[in-house]
Amino acid sequence: MGMQFTVLSSGSTGNATVIQNESATVLVDVGLSMKRMNELFEEQGVQPANIDAVMITHEHSDHIKGLGALARKYDLPIYANEATWEALEKHIGNIAEEKKVVMQTGEALDFGTLRVESYGISHDAAEPVGYCFYDGEEKLSLATDLGYMSDKVKAAISDSDVLVLESNHDVEMLRMGRYPWNIKRRILSDVGHLSNEASGEALSQLMTAKLKRTYLAHLSREHNLMDLAKMTVRDVMEDHGHFFKEKEFELRDTYYDRPTPWDKVGKP
Repeated sequence: MGMQFTVLSSGSTGNATVIQNESATVLVDVGLSMKRMNELFEEQGVQPANIDAVMITHEHSDHIKGLGALARKYDLPIYANEATWEALEKHIGNIAEEKKVVMQTGEALDFGTLRVESYGISHDAAEPVGYCFYDGEEKLSLATDLGYMSDKVKAAISDSDVLVLESNHDVEMLRMGRYPWNIKRRILSDVGHLSNEASGEALSQLMTAKLKRTYLAHLSREHNLMDLAKMTVRDVMEDHGHFFKEKEFELRDTYYDRPTPWDKVGKP
């Protein structure tokens, strides 16, 4: 089987991703209501009671909205670092102590043959993280809610087969948009979100023969368009000398209102 995944939802209205192989199923973030999560599970053939771990990136509501209800209903263990636990506990209601698992930033855990490793990111949360998943030689990295692409993040997600990478906003659309300036300043800051241009710059530095696909994620519905994001990222990559054929490397979509099809990480 190898490792496969589906991005159930991506964006400011809610984030959730399922990663699985023959021995484990992991859910990263629960940013939608339990009702909506169950609809998405059914659509993608996921049995929520069989989830081995729920990994939390940070405590913002678009990542934990349905966490408490889902974890209680299906008796699921939740993994987060200490600072994130302190920040999110008051938002998710009562969770059995044995289901609260501390996973320190930088720690790696094995669920059968599925390995999960966290890494620190720059975002305006208590101690936000991204996650890398390994199954043998296969590597999938999730990298969203990034204020900027630090050298440490690049090192953590390098050598991936598949990357889910933030491409949150078009800078000019954001500047001209209706958000108040203090929110625009936060989004544009080093603890905000990665722009299309910054995503393209990062991908230019991460590009290797091993990287087959990148899903552009956490797009703003107010200040971005998927076609614009893909065009901008591709233009920046071409400016850096990365000209590629679709069979060699693909930029793929994520959605706020529907899941991505299951994707086998090791598939060419």
